Amino acid sequence: MPTIIPISAFSDNYIWLICDNQQRYAAIVDPGDATPVIEVLEEKNIEPVAVLITHHHSDHIGGISRLLKKYPQLPVYGPKNERITALTHKVGQDDVIDLHQIDTQLNVLDTFGHTAGHISYYAPNILFCGDTLFANGCGRIFDGSIETLHQSLEKIAKLPPETRIYCAHEYTLDNIGFAKWVEVNNKDLIEREAVCWDLIDNSKSTIPTLLSDELKTNPFMRCDEQVVIEQAEKFAGKQLPNSTEVFRAIRHWKDSEYD
Repeated sequence: MPTIIPISAFSDNYIWLICDNQQRYAAIVDPGDATPVIEVLEEKNIEPVAVLITHHHSDHIGGISRLLKKYPQLPVYGPKNERITALTHKVGQDDVIDLHQIDTQLNVLDTFGHTAGHISYYAPNILFCGDTLFANGCGRIFDGSIETLHQSLEKIAKLPPETRIYCAHEYTLDNIGFAKWVEVNNKDLIEREAVCWDLIDNSKSTIPTLLSDELKTNPFMRCDEQVVIEQAEKFAGKQLPNSTEVFRAIRHWKDSEYD
C-alpha cells in the first residue's frame, strides 16, 4: 500500500501525494496551488511522477502550470469529459493508470455529479474522490446533476467498506452539523462527532475517513434508511418515490437552509 502525504492548501483544501513506501516518488492529486506542493517535494527530496486531476475547478487545477514549468515531463491525467488544457492523458471509467515508480495501479471511476465529468481514482482500500464524496457529506451540484451524483455515491458505496476516503476538503464537522439535522439520534454519528472534535482540537485532520463510517453516518449515503426518508419527506412536504428523490431533497435542504 502506498504512503499518502496530505498537503494543506487555501483555507480547507487537501492536495494528496501518493508515494512509494520509501517516499522517493509521488503522484500529486488535485494541485490547486503549486507552492505548498513544491515545498514538500523539495523538503522531502521526492520526485513527482504524475499529476492526477479529478475535475476542472480552479482549486484543483490551479497549480498545474507552475508544476509543469518546474517538472516539464510530468504527465497529467484527468477527466476526458472536461476541458482542462494541461491534460496529457484523458481518462474515464475503467481506465487503469500504472504508476510503477510507486508500485500502484489506479482504476479510474466516473463519479459525475459535482461536475459533469468528475472522476475518482481507486486502488485497493484507497479512493481519491475529489469533491464527489466528503466526510459526512457530498459535493454541491455545479455543471453535473442530482441524478448522476446520487449514482456516483451508490457506486462508491459498493466498494469494500474498509476503503479509506481521501476527499479534497476539511468540511467534516460542518457536515456533521447537517447530518444531525437529518439523524439527530444516530449514535454512530454522535460518537463520530466527538472523535472529529478531538482530532481538530489536536490540530489533526479528520481525513481520510472510512467508507464503513460513511455508510453509518453520512445522510447522503443513507437515502434508503427509513429515518432519512422520513426527514426528507418532512422537508419536501410530500412522499418521495425513490432514493434519488430523497437524495435530491436532502441536498436541497442543506443548500437552502443549512449552508
